Amino acid sequence: MALYAPKHAKLCTFAAYSSNLCRVQCLLHSSARSLSFLNSTAAPPLFPYLSFNKPNYPPSSSYSPLSVTASSPSSSTTLAQSQGLNIKLIPTKPIEGQKTGTSGLRKKVKVFMQDNYLANWIQALFNSLPPEDYKDGVLVLGGDGRYFNREASQIIIKIAAGNGVAKILVGKEGILSTPAVSAVIRKRKANGGFIMSASHNPGGPDYDWGIKFNYSSGQPAPESITDKIYGNTLSISEIKVADIPDVDLTSLGVTKYGNFTVEVVDPVADYLELMEDVFDFSLIRSLLSRPDFRFIFDAMHAVTGAYAKPIFVDKLGAGLNSVANGVPLEDFGHGHPDPNLTYAKDLVNIMYGENAPDFGAASDGDGDRNMILGGEFFVTPSDSVAIIAANAQEAIPYFQSGPKGLARSMPTSGALDRVAQKLNLPFYEVPTGWKFFGNLMDAGKLSICGEESFGTGSDHIREKDGIWAVLAWLSIIAYLNKTRRPGEQLISVADVVKKHWATYGRNFFSRYDYEECESEGANKMVEHLRDLVSRSKAGDKYGNYVLHLADDFNYTDPVDGSVASKQGVRFIFTDGSRIIFRLSGTGSAGATVRLYIEQFEPDVSKHNLDAQAALKPLIDLALSLSKLKDFTGREKPTVIT
Repeated sequence: MALYAPKHAKLCTFAAYSSNLCRVQCLLHSSARSLSFLNSTAAPPLFPYLSFNKPNYPPSSSYSPLSVTASSPSSSTTLAQSQGLNIKLIPTKPIEGQKTGTSGLRKKVKVFMQDNYLANWIQALFNSLPPEDYKDGVLVLGGDGRYFNREASQIIIKIAAGNGVAKILVGKEGILSTPAVSAVIRKRKANGGFIMSASHNPGGPDYDWGIKFNYSSGQPAPESITDKIYGNTLSISEIKVADIPDVDLTSLGVTKYGNFTVEVVDPVADYLELMEDVFDFSLIRSLLSRPDFRFIFDAMHAVTGAYAKPIFVDKLGAGLNSVANGVPLEDFGHGHPDPNLTYAKDLVNIMYGENAPDFGAASDGDGDRNMILGGEFFVTPSDSVAIIAANAQEAIPYFQSGPKGLARSMPTSGALDRVAQKLNLPFYEVPTGWKFFGNLMDAGKLSICGEESFGTGSDHIREKDGIWAVLAWLSIIAYLNKTRRPGEQLISVADVVKKHWATYGRNFFSRYDYEECESEGANKMVEHLRDLVSRSKAGDKYGNYVLHLADDFNYTDPVDGSVASKQGVRFIFTDGSRIIFRLSGTGSAGATVRLYIEQFEPDVSKHNLDAQAALKPLIDLALSLSKLKDFTGREKPTVIT
């Protein structure tokens, strides 16, 4: 039996609306790939200085039909199921390379479009879960709107039905941000959910796609489950598929097939309700509606475009032009939806240009990352989570009793450590990967946490949350300016950060990313570093630095006792400086080498130094220690943060 996805053409039109700016509006069509329907009756005007590129997909007829394919037309069998559905057992064979990384399985789109590639992984997931975790249960399905999500939605729904799931809650057009999936799972008391996303990686026919599973708490599945999934991909022999038609995902409502139900839900409603519980929207509205405060949010043509207008404009009173690139597109407008200084360059140029807005922010492909900017000022993610934690009790109602505890990923700077110490809060250092925060949250040990990779969040859900971070910052700015009258000088983003540095000291921090390196060379570099660690001892001198500790970070979970080993090679010096090396698990091809450099500076007179200048001796030492150029052939990083 084949599961044929509807074929789509693509249609965008360009129109000039005034003599001094040209705006782009993607028209909804029966075959359109724009998701502008999520932004009420009309797409919000795009910020005039941010660029947009017309999608240039090959015609869909150039692709073979997407299917769950039996080895021969007559080899599938039909089982009678109690839920009143015909269930096909489709013979299949294992496919290599389906081991999940830090955030699920990510590959190029064309890999997932191969016969049974996605279907095998989904069935392997059901084979790995205890039956009580999904049989007659409710699962959530959504994603970031990238290319292939619509087709994948149909495959996932049919396999879920084939395995005895009673109900699927799916976002309209398959849209749900990663934070929203977690929120819906928790509010609707679902058994878990699928997230179709490759996060911050590019989208489109030639780029990336991904899938991951979150459990009933809303957090990503633990390694104990992802390891089982991989094991089952190596032995899978059949796929259980319900013989039902494609589900109409374009309209809200409920469709039943026997005792199996699909409910198409508003992707924004549950998440917005949660945000109104966490924050004081009237306080934030008082800031965004001020004539002397200007705000811009760049959705990067990604999933938060569906959330930005309902939240920032409709609920909080920001001007319509404050939302940039607010129409989700399947290829993110040919952009790279990673909110950093390199890939969000249009926003950066605006915030560092003449007459810059007071506050700028961006989010990534699936809505779980964020970047915060003031006028001519960039807030590092490490500083961002520390500043949110330091101000949360005063500025955010959800934390009015104070945070329970704070945590950061191991490569993230020690700025949060100092806040935890001053506030006398429990503190945790965990490996990279949001799932490590989830156990602490479920145990009531953790409230606010963050990663240097532009991820910030709290225990309101079990994922990092880009819009939450923006609302947290707006709450802090609004709280600090609530007594300032129009015409009085406002406390700015830069003022908030510099005051924090004066109180806690500054952790100079930078990350160098070397993307899509040859895996062999990258792995050899890591082995070289591990050999250095094995021969190092406290007191060894590295130029002007004296070694305190060198190791390959291991973590024992304080809740369940599970151990995560080899999580990053660290060189920690006696002055608190750190050099860290990791291979990232979030890419879809090759290896991404990440180099992290940190140095603490208590002297206020030195806080305004450029981070790259302040860190240059450590950066030079790191490149020399690792022999990175020799192993990878890379002269320069792809991205510097």
